[in-house]
Amino acid sequence: MTRVAAVLVTAGMADAAPPGIDPHEFLMAVAEDTYEIVAGLEFVEPVILSAGVPGLDEIAWPGTPVISVDSPAEAFAALPYAVGGDGGAEGVVVSADAPDLPPLLIGKLFRALGRAEVAVCPAEGGGAVAVAARLPLPGWADPDFDDPDLVTRLRRQAPGRRMVATGPGWHRLRKPVDVARLDPGLEGWENTRLLLS
Repeated sequence: MTRVAAVLVTAGMADAAPPGIDPHEFLMAVAEDTYEIVAGLEFVEPVILSAGVPGLDEIAWPGTPVISVDSPAEAFAALPYAVGGDGGAEGVVVSADAPDLPPLLIGKLFRALGRAEVAVCPAEGGGAVAVAARLPLPGWADPDFDDPDLVTRLRRQAPGRRMVATGPGWHRLRKPVDVARLDPGLEGWENTRLLLS
């Protein structure tokens, strides 16, 4: 089974830059840290999805596809192309504004796809940090990462009660105050850490 993990980078994620930090540098740092998380996963093909953010090739390891999407809604539609249209694939889209996300939480989403068609890592304050699904994405599912009550809406849309699973939640950096949520004790997020220090 092919598994693909995509980091979704949107221009609006720069809005979380604290005062005195260049917004574009901040965006590139959090995106690179989040990409390093997915690129380090075993048996997973990493991808970067760019929604209007130039220069992401600079943070990608050699061989990682960088695919332009017009909007976050198109993220899952791009994944089958990233894996050559391979049938039976599974994909996860991770919001790039979660630079300290533990890789274990992504693994839990893939595991949940053994019993559900879609799995969500909820974000503190609403929305999602990551969404995993069997590819192609089921027609009834349209995950909006900023929907305040995404899990409830997906479960309402699903044809069966157990088609949407949830894993443990995490935080995203959506406003400058959110950088206080970053845990200095966690490994990783070196680029963001260096920029903020």
